[in-house]
Amino acid sequence: MSEIKSFTYKDAGVDIDAGNQLVDNIKPMVKSTHRPGVMGSLGGFGGLFDLSQVDCENPVLVSGTDGVGTKLKLAHMLNDHSTIGIDLVAMCANDIIVMGAEPLFFLDYYACGQLDINQASDVINGIAKGCLDSGCALIGGETAEMPGMYDGDDYDLAGFVVGVVDKTKIIDGSKIKSGQSIIGVASTGPHSNGYSLIRKILQASGADINQPFDGSTLGKKLLAPTQLYAKSVLDLLATGAQVNGIAHITGGGIMENITRVIPQGLAIEINTNSWKMPAVFEWLKVQGNIAQEEMLRTFNCGIGLCLIVDKQVSATVIDHFNSHDIKAWNIGQTIDFAGQDVIIK
Repeated sequence: MSEIKSFTYKDAGVDIDAGNQLVDNIKPMVKSTHRPGVMGSLGGFGGLFDLSQVDCENPVLVSGTDGVGTKLKLAHMLNDHSTIGIDLVAMCANDIIVMGAEPLFFLDYYACGQLDINQASDVINGIAKGCLDSGCALIGGETAEMPGMYDGDDYDLAGFVVGVVDKTKIIDGSKIKSGQSIIGVASTGPHSNGYSLIRKILQASGADINQPFDGSTLGKKLLAPTQLYAKSVLDLLATGAQVNGIAHITGGGIMENITRVIPQGLAIEINTNSWKMPAVFEWLKVQGNIAQEEMLRTFNCGIGLCLIVDKQVSATVIDHFNSHDIKAWNIGQTIDFAGQDVIIK
């Protein structure tokens, strides 16, 4: 009778020692994001946050979760995983800022087939940077090594954010009326949406992602991390500026995301000549022979966030974002509904 081999978890493709090494590597990054309210340290079964340390009279917690989609494939193509973590934080934090919520803490989920410590460290370093730039703490996460679920060096990411807003200051769109201005705030590129189409265009065109493009390379322009809007929006709200509604322009593009915050009986009118679509979107439009409406319902087309404000304060809001080195434009207005949710001019 043959002797039965003694198996270990490592024989099955899971390296516990590598996981422990990763935790040790990221502890300084995680600690750098801590803010008042954080309790304990990395490595527990749950992250602790003391809400009493937050200056908010009527606290309402706001949560959000998201991933970065197939932009991960582009990071692999370029062998650059240093900014994809910023995308992860931005896609979550930008979602809750639309309600006026201050991001408090963040958790990540990193799943892979075989753990590459350097690659994972780069990703989590980006997450930490995104947290710092959004003012929230990275207080925990999960690294899952799952051989057989992911091939080679493939991995996936998910993020979870919790923020707080005063109950009396929630931005819920109820103050939006006809005739208010729509302020478009600049994106840094496609952010983290539309990458399945982007990769299809890259493949069909045979384009070299390392070719010089718009002062950089095509690949770097496409990989540019998502703009983080939390601090600039919170600073605006702290001035007492009346913001009636905010929309994060993600999947569904400009066409579908602004209408999500518009009350029934209203519609929006967008002037696409009010801002210049960045070169990377023009390239995608030409190379993919994409119709304008398809562009506007797939990509952000250079507008990553929209604020709906009274017309008399629109110039002040634009100046505010410019002072934060983020371009902004008056791109349209709310109108009475007349058979169409969105009118493009």
